[in-house]
Parts: sequence; C-alpha cells; structure tokens
Amino acid sequence: MKQSSTIFLQGFIVLIGIVVLAIMIRLPLTEGRAANLDLFRVYSDPFILYGYVASTLFFIALYKAFKLLGFIRQNRAFSLNSVRTLRSIKYCAILLSLLIVMAGLYIRIFHHKDDDPAGFLAMCILTTFVFIIIATTVEVFEKIIQNGVDIKSENEQLHEQSKK
Repeated sequence: MKQSSTIFLQGFIVLIGIVVLAIMIRLPLTEGRAANLDLFRVYSDPFILYGYVASTLFFIALYKAFKLLGFIRQNRAFSLNSVRTLRSIKYCAILLSLLIVMAGLYIRIFHHKDDDPAGFLAMCILTTFVFIIIATTVEVFEKIIQNGVDIKSENEQLHEQSKK
C-alpha cells in the first residue's frame, strides 16, 4: 500500500475521532434525559457517564487502527504486532457491542413510562450489529495476517537451514 494511502486513512481515523468527540460533548446538552439539566448535572448523570466510559473502548480501537496503518506503512503488516493490534480491535468491538446491549436493556427496563425508548433501542440494535460485523471482519483479517506471519517464519527458518 502506498504511503499516501495509509496517511490518508490515518487522517480519516483522526477525523472520525474528532467528530465523535464533538458529538459526545455537544449531544448531551441538547438531547434526551439531560436536556433540562444544568451543565454540572448533565455531565454527572450516571447514564451519560456510562456512555463516556464505554466510549473509551471506541477510542482505543481507533488508536489501534491508526497504529495498524502505521505498521502497514512501514511494510510490517505481517508481524506479530499487527496480529496483536487486530486482536485488540476485535476485543474492543465485542466489548462495545456488549456495553451497548446493556445500555439498551437498562433503558428498556427502567425508562420513564411517558418516554418512548424505541429510537434509542433501534440505535442500540444498529450499533450492536455494526460492532459485531467489525469484530467478525477483524477476526478474518487477524487469521489471514497470522497465517502470513506463520508462513513468513517458516520461510525464514528454511532459509537459515539452507545456509548451513
């Protein structure tokens, strides 16, 4: 992969992170359960804090994707570091999907009877499926890279044996 392509993708990942962070800062002030709260109560609301804590996994996965693109740019795509990075992204996606399901269940069970949680639950279902698809795709890439690493190490061993 060309260096310009990986740099572009790394820039895109940074842009995604900035946009998500801006949404996370702005959205609680205008929407949902915290729309009528003051600034301190908005950011001390347990459900909003849960969302911020859960979002750290998203930002970790973005960082790991950024790091993986760095490995690719350095022609180290088939390395154990790449496999470990992909495994971390997979675990982040799985944990995020579980945390989103838990948030959806919490809202479904404990929502105020005057509120309609259908929109929130639909978003939970959609994002859960997205993260499950991401985890599955990353697992496939992880297996491919692991096979490449295994083949590379076998070739290096054969090359060293042929020298002797």
